[in-house]
Amino acid sequence: MQLPYKIRFNEPPEGKKAVAYMQQAIKEKHICGDGAFTHKCHKWLEKQTGTAKCLLTTSCTHALEMAALLCDIQAGDEVIMPSYTFVSTADAFVLRGAKIVFVDIRPDTMNIDERLIEAAITERTRAIVVVHYAGVGCEMDKIMELARRFQLRVVEDAAQGIMSTYKGKPLGTIGDFGCLSFHETKNFSMGEGGALLIRDPAHIAEAEILREKGTDRSRFFRGQVDKYTWQSKGSSYLPSDINAAYLYAQLEEAATIQAKRLSRWQEYYQRLTPIAERGMIELPMVPESCVHNAHMFYIKANDREERDLLIKYLKDKGILAVFHYIPLHSSPAGKEHGRFHGVDKYTTKESEKLLRLPMFHQLTAAQVKYVTGTIAEFFDNM
Repeated sequence: MQLPYKIRFNEPPEGKKAVAYMQQAIKEKHICGDGAFTHKCHKWLEKQTGTAKCLLTTSCTHALEMAALLCDIQAGDEVIMPSYTFVSTADAFVLRGAKIVFVDIRPDTMNIDERLIEAAITERTRAIVVVHYAGVGCEMDKIMELARRFQLRVVEDAAQGIMSTYKGKPLGTIGDFGCLSFHETKNFSMGEGGALLIRDPAHIAEAEILREKGTDRSRFFRGQVDKYTWQSKGSSYLPSDINAAYLYAQLEEAATIQAKRLSRWQEYYQRLTPIAERGMIELPMVPESCVHNAHMFYIKANDREERDLLIKYLKDKGILAVFHYIPLHSSPAGKEHGRFHGVDKYTTKESEKLLRLPMFHQLTAAQVKYVTGTIAEFFDNM
């Protein structure tokens, strides 16, 4: 069905060889998990990130669930994270019986405010979960120092962070575990999919068993055991090799895809700067310590009412722009399974001003010009 928009919010990426690779997977009659294309993706991601081990999963949600299990989160444990994130960040730990402790965000990057974490730590705290919003890294040096001092695990929700870095380190490789997303809306996609990055090799064997329904099937296929058996708790977190084939076609073109996205991001920034200089909007801020991946381009209006009017104005002009997360602590499940530590100074206020503009690697310079021109027109009319 044709959507009634001239410019969609997102169009899924597709590599030139995607169909050929998917057909190859079918022809080789290995379309379940851990086939040839899955291993190609693993190898590419391990080389790109430098992590000890990468394991493709059926979603970033499942990567987060695996991380919670590998952190040995138990009922009654507390896990610190921002409220401004997708539900999966919290769900993975709530499923283990944890209490979520939300802390406020920084208004500049929309990331967790690292200065507020220590005050939220109690004797029940077991982990800190950071979310690298828009592919811009959190202040990981401070966060890792706190984790070492209080003997806490760190999980990076790097769903939006592939090919982004913090002080030269790829996002998802700094904490104990990193979780990537290959959802349709991400820089690289397998439709639904994700990956778990494991920093310490000591966790690899347990992670493989967990991912393979609690069995040592991975070792069996490597010829390390003559049969595989049920070893521990686990589930099925393996994506189809057809999905991996679709993803691998994009990974081969990663540099080209990223260059296009970064170019469009910069065009947005340059064209919207005059409006920001008039005090009408705020633009994204990327700290000097970070290299971002142009996952999204967002702007902030002055308040929620103005943002909603702008979204409607853009829609009427054939442009689909959207707001983002509703803070988790304000939701029914957030109130049941978590608490907000300290004052909500920025989380709600900043989230109500933010809207995301169309961003995908097929986006053209002409489309960016039309979007930014329409935004300028909106504020001129005001």
